[in-house]
Amino acid sequence: MSRLTRRQALGAGAAAGLAVVGAAPPAPAAPATAAAPAAVRRRTVHGTPQPFDEVYLGRRIQGGPSHSGGHHAHHADGWIVRIDGQELHVMRNADGTWISVVNHYEPQATPRALARAAVLELQGASLVPLDLA
Repeated sequence: MSRLTRRQALGAGAAAGLAVVGAAPPAPAAPATAAAPAAVRRRTVHGTPQPFDEVYLGRRIQGGPSHSGGHHAHHADGWIVRIDGQELHVMRNADGTWISVVNHYEPQATPRALARAAVLELQGASLVPLDLA
C-alpha cells in the first residue's frame, strides 16, 4: 500500500487547478483606452477640451490653454493642468486620450477627467513639481 506524500498531493492539486483554468474561455482583451468610451475618444481627437477650474474632493484643479509655450507645451497640445497650483505634467496620446505622470497607464478622455483621476491617485498627498530641465 503506497502512501500519498505532501509533494504528490500539492502536485495533483496544482494540476487540477491548471486544468480548470485551461478549460475556462479566455477573457477578452481590454483596449488600452478602456477608461474613455469610443464615442468620447472620437469627439476629443478633433475637438478642443474645455477649460475648467473647480474643487474636486477638496483639491483645486485647473486646466486650460498654456500661453507660455514652455518645455511641456508640445506634449500636451498647449494645455496646462494644475492641482492646488502645482503643474501636473500631462501628455496627449495619438488617439486623443490624455495621460499624466501620476497615472501614466490610465488614459482619460479629457484633461478634467485626468486631473480628477490624479487627485484620486494622490490620496491627499501633495503634487511634487516635476523638473525635466
